[in-house]
Amino acid sequence: MRRIFFLLTSILFAGTAFAHGVTAGDKGYISEITGVHLVPFLYLGAKHMMTGYDHLLFLFGVIFFLYRLKDVGIYVTLFAVGHVITLLSGVLMEIRVSPYFIDAIIGFSVVYKSLDNMGAFQRWFGFQPNTKVATFVFGLFHGFGLATKILDYDLQPEGLLANLISFNVGVEIGQILALGGILIAISYWRKSGEFMRHAYAANAFIMMLGFMLMGYQITGFIVH
Repeated sequence: MRRIFFLLTSILFAGTAFAHGVTAGDKGYISEITGVHLVPFLYLGAKHMMTGYDHLLFLFGVIFFLYRLKDVGIYVTLFAVGHVITLLSGVLMEIRVSPYFIDAIIGFSVVYKSLDNMGAFQRWFGFQPNTKVATFVFGLFHGFGLATKILDYDLQPEGLLANLISFNVGVEIGQILALGGILIAISYWRKSGEFMRHAYAANAFIMMLGFMLMGYQITGFIVH
């Protein structure tokens, strides 16, 4: 159990400098180049997903009780489709919303999924929300969160669509790699015999991290 808490905490704090943002070096690069640059944007998309702690925490919650690869594929695809829709439309249509507001909702998505895994909605309200719909909807917010940051870097219009598509492909590659590691870790945990005994506590811990993300973003909104 301590290993799982360490893994989750590492996901959160190791990626704090990245989240939905782009590092200073990457910012300078993407704001200066013009034309089509497929490989660099492919790399940036993969890097975004691999270091995006909010993505990883949410996806960890999504696959927490999924045992079949088919089910994992369905939910991850729903999340990816939502992410692609709002990332592309948000940037191309230049839809600007406070990134703190969007990222607070993304933090809430982590809280929501943890509560769902803990069976809270059935106990509190007597019904189970549609988990597939929720995954897709939160995927929309996750993609929009990155779009708000990309707009701040004033990308050149030349080759913008091709670069964004390449970026999304990179995101999916990064997602596959990140999920591969998560699935290996959670499969090992399940085989240890401690999974069901500590599942509730693990999701409570994930929920706490989600509240921390929300608090951080709400504070940023108030301060700025």
